[in-house]
Amino acid sequence: MYRVWNFLTNYSLLLIIGAISALIWANTNPDSYHHFIHLVVWDNAPIGHLHDGHRTLTLHYLVNDVLMALFFAIAAKEVWEAVILKTGSLRGKKAATPLLATAGGMLGPISVYLGLAMLMGSDTYNAVANGWAIPTATDIAFSYLVGRMVFGAGHPAVRFLLLLAIADDAGGLIILAVFYPSGELAPEWLLVSVAAAATVYLLFNWLPRRLDKGNQLRPNSTWVRKYLSFWPYAAAGVVSWYAFMKSGIHPALGLLPVVTAIPHADRSFGIFSQAEEHLTDLLNAIEHALKHPVEIILFFFGLMNAGVEFSAMGDATWLVLAGLLIGKPVGIFLFGWIAAVVLRLGIPEGMRLIDLATIGCVAAIGFTVSLFVASVAFDAGPVQDAAKMGALFSFAAAAIAIVVGKLLRTEKQEI
Repeated sequence: MYRVWNFLTNYSLLLIIGAISALIWANTNPDSYHHFIHLVVWDNAPIGHLHDGHRTLTLHYLVNDVLMALFFAIAAKEVWEAVILKTGSLRGKKAATPLLATAGGMLGPISVYLGLAMLMGSDTYNAVANGWAIPTATDIAFSYLVGRMVFGAGHPAVRFLLLLAIADDAGGLIILAVFYPSGELAPEWLLVSVAAAATVYLLFNWLPRRLDKGNQLRPNSTWVRKYLSFWPYAAAGVVSWYAFMKSGIHPALGLLPVVTAIPHADRSFGIFSQAEEHLTDLLNAIEHALKHPVEIILFFFGLMNAGVEFSAMGDATWLVLAGLLIGKPVGIFLFGWIAAVVLRLGIPEGMRLIDLATIGCVAAIGFTVSLFVASVAFDAGPVQDAAKMGALFSFAAAAIAIVVGKLLRTEKQEI
């Protein structure tokens, strides 16, 4: 993708501005804020929230369910390349320890969240149990930024952290699809999504390459790229998104099947690699074209979802924070240690085993995806607001990671 500083400036800065604006607005004039985010864009629409037999498209639905599909498509692109390409970061033995650490970084928060909820009593447990996935998230961009601050840009722990964060994103996408349906499940609609992705792949990806076999000029592939560009995939994306909505699976994931059908590069230089901006394959070209739209979408996502009153802090706030700040570091360290020492899978050269503890603290920054999961795990109300507050407070993990890095005498390594 892009160099980290450009990425953070372009994507995360607008997201933060949106979140801060929402916090200020919701705590100074909550009525007008909630009226704004639930503004009806289109009543009796073909898409939107289903209510009394008809759908209503609100501003909140437009951002969270429609436009955020572009954000998740970019996340899916990174995961897809990491898995499918020969040089992908989630392939081979080098990914074994980060993948096991990722499992710990998800099971640890779940265990802490649900365990503490049970200790609080059955009433609290029943009220908050559905939010178990909120603290499993890791915000790639902010974690990468803090990781560079703690370890330095050239430290192998930073690359380990990126592998973990990408794998965490993959797990988060699966959790959203399986455990958080947006309505009554109708899985037969997924066949429509699969058919759309398969059709566009066969006609506009596989077939031109097949016809061009043995011809270095690649006339058919060139014609498709020049005259049709991304439009066949955009049309398939619309069909796939609609099928996800009808299937009951969260429609923000609706573009994922189509991402796998788009022509991609032969190799991946890795997320935040400067070299990736020079790749000309269609998948990277689409990602680059989405840069500015996604910037604006993330601003509105922050504005739509971070507007909680400070008085909303409650049990879910502390459970989300405990899951992230305790469960995440403990889980990552424990499972990373098992992988590296017990299973003898090792860790990257130049990285200490104790660095896993610091990585766990850095990965505890949930923010973007935690906010999203909170918005789908609970209905609008006090519990959702309290959970969102916990996701916002997870920025405390940055300060904790810096302190832990100092205490463990981490030596920064610059490129």
